[in-house]
Parts: sequence; C-alpha cells; structure tokens
Amino acid sequence: MLEKAGESEDVAKLMAQVGRNARAAARPLALASAERKHAALVAMAQFVRDGGQTILDANAIDLANAQESGLSPAMVDRLTLTPDRIRAIEDGIRSIAELRDPIGEIIAEWDRPNGLHIERVRTPLGVIGVIYESRPNVTADAGALCLKAGNAVILRGGSDSINSSSAIHACLVRGLKAAGLPEDAIQLVQTTDRAAVGEMLKGLAGNLDVIVPRGGRSLVERVQSEARVPVFAHLEGLCHLYVDKSAKLDMAVKIAVNAKMRRTGICGSAETLLVDRAVKDTHLVPILDALAKAGCEIRGSEDVTSMFAGAKPAMEQDWATEYLDAIISVKLVDGIGEAIDHVERWSSHHTEAVIAEDAAVVERFFNEIDSAILLHNASTQFADGGEFGMGAEIGIATGRMHARGPVGVEQLTSFKYRVRGTGQVRP
Repeated sequence: MLEKAGESEDVAKLMAQVGRNARAAARPLALASAERKHAALVAMAQFVRDGGQTILDANAIDLANAQESGLSPAMVDRLTLTPDRIRAIEDGIRSIAELRDPIGEIIAEWDRPNGLHIERVRTPLGVIGVIYESRPNVTADAGALCLKAGNAVILRGGSDSINSSSAIHACLVRGLKAAGLPEDAIQLVQTTDRAAVGEMLKGLAGNLDVIVPRGGRSLVERVQSEARVPVFAHLEGLCHLYVDKSAKLDMAVKIAVNAKMRRTGICGSAETLLVDRAVKDTHLVPILDALAKAGCEIRGSEDVTSMFAGAKPAMEQDWATEYLDAIISVKLVDGIGEAIDHVERWSSHHTEAVIAEDAAVVERFFNEIDSAILLHNASTQFADGGEFGMGAEIGIATGRMHARGPVGVEQLTSFKYRVRGTGQVRP
C-alpha cells in the first residue's frame, strides 16, 4: 500500500511503481480462465457483504469530512453509502460475475479464396486507469468490470471518498487473493496528492493503455486535454426530455418526475424539459405541478413563466447547464422539429428521451438526434450499464471511437486477428 506523499517527485516514483505492478499483473490476468475470474468476483461480492459495516464506518468519516469542507448536496449524495447501496454494490459484482466472459470470443470469421481462415478474436485492453470523484461504488464497478474483461486497473478516486474507496478496495483484493489472481490486478492509488493524476495522464511510462475519467466537467476536460493515452469519457450529462403532442399525460408526468428527481446528482438526470406547444394547455401545468411538488425548482422560458407562476425566468446559460440538483429548465417548442434543433444545439450528446405515441415522431427523434443513448417512453435515469443488462458500467462514453454509451465488459476489450493457413505464401 502506498504512503501519502506531498512531494511531486515522490508521487512520480510511487505511481511509476503502480504502473509496473499493473503491467506485471496484466499478463497472467489476460490468461486467467473464465472460471477463476468468476470465482474472484463471487468472493469479492461476499467480502463486500461481510464487510458492510466496515465500509459504512469508513463512509461516515468521508461524510463528516465532506460536511466540514462544504461539499455540495449533489456531491454528498454521490458520496453517501447506505446498507441498500452496499447491497447494490454486492449485487452489481455478482451480476458482472454472471456475464459471459468476452475474452477469446470469436467476433467474426471468414475464409479467403486462397484457403486462409481468418478470425477476429476479443482480447483485453491491458491496463486501464480510472479517475473518478466522490462515488465510492465506482471502486467496485470499475474493479469488477476490468477484471471480467481480463484487464488490470489502477483506480484513482477523489480525496473526499478515500476512506470509503479503501474499504471497498480491500474487499476486492481479498477476492483476488482467494481466487489465486495477482493482487495488483486492482490497485487503488492511496495518495490524495493531485500529482498522481498528472502521472496517470502521462501514461506511467507506457504502462497505461486507456483512461476513463468519471466526474465533473473540470476533471474530464483536464483528462481530455492532457492525456497521452486514449480516453473514454463524456464532459457532462446535459440530458433532455421532450413531451410530444401525442404523449399520454399520465405517462409524461410520471416519467418527467422520475427523470429529474429520482437521483438529481447522476449524469442521466434530465436537465431540460421540452414540451410541444400544441399541448401547453393540457400537459405543461400538470407536469410542472408534479415536479414542483417533488421539490424541483422550475426555470422556464417566457411563455412557460406566464403559464406557471412558480417558474423562475430561464437565462440562456440555463440551456447549457448540467444542474446535478433539483432544478430543471423548461421550454415550449413547436413540435419535434424545434425540439430536435434545441437538443442538437445544447446537448452534450449523452442521453435524450421522447414521450410520444406518434411513431413518426419517435423515428425522427431516433434518426436525427446524435446522442449516445436515446429513449422512447422511458426515463433518462435508465442511462446506466446495469439497467442495460451489462451488470454495471465504468462510465458513459459520448465519443464516436471504440466505445459509445455505457462502457461495460465488451467495451473494455480490443481484438486481434488469428489467421490459419496450410502453407500459403503470397505471390
């Protein structure tokens, strides 16, 4: 385990060793059988269950520190662990254990006229670095997903969650040890010195193959601008919900409240509500009433504030803001065309949802909006790898290369070609 370091030179040495340890663990991990990885994951889940009180005690220290430092309510919510959330961590690990092992899977195969047989086969990426803030559950999700995909992982959580993450990480290491896998396959950076992040962004002397940042815009922007290795990331979750004139009112009310208020601090929380002007007299006020009763602040365009006295005037910046709080911006639009135009101008291309019964509207929404996740008649809060049947996710990628949407087990793999011949030579 690393000692805390205050000097950048010391941190560089420590992180270099972490990188070497990860690379050394990556090879035997890539060759580990599906059965051994499964056994490690099942053991990890059990250790999380058995260590639940220890994890809660560690989390209590982090929460006390968070209150003292004035952490925002949204960040405190992300940081908070409860018995139910610890059970969810355990269940997440178990669900990852039960996923099909992707390594060695033949993705495609074909024969050439010269008799060569070619196979494209899944392989691990190698060593993955995950840099995240506040959410201690990411420690378990990322560690378990990377293990399932045969990758070593270096986890660098935020200083505000160091105690919680350390307690969870100890359970993961015990699971690795119980299954006879390298304990350095999942490493948690113990120093809270920010220089450690800089060392990871440099690539740890070639020992880091990809970085996944999971946190606020400032963290992701820094990673994307400074990283010398590939990055799977999204800047923010500026998610939209469009209520079409064909939407069922009861459904629209239920989905709008859930999309915004179920958990306001996650990246899949709806930040902007767009309502078809054609149903402003029937749909707008009931939806806003329900949101307000749930404790949500409404910031509306001028026509919205004229119809709903509790709404505050929206500024242009509101359309570009990921609140991560009980606040939503609301605008009336002239049908699906203007809704699409608004989304394409302001969206971070994370997740958008349409509430509609008109199939033509849904098809336009799906075809013309270029976001990683699009939903029809469902809450944006389903933008989650676990809800997609991936067991869990390491984050949501909004880029267009390699991985997009929830980054699960398959997205944490690469591939190689196996070419089988019978003595062929090239003329």
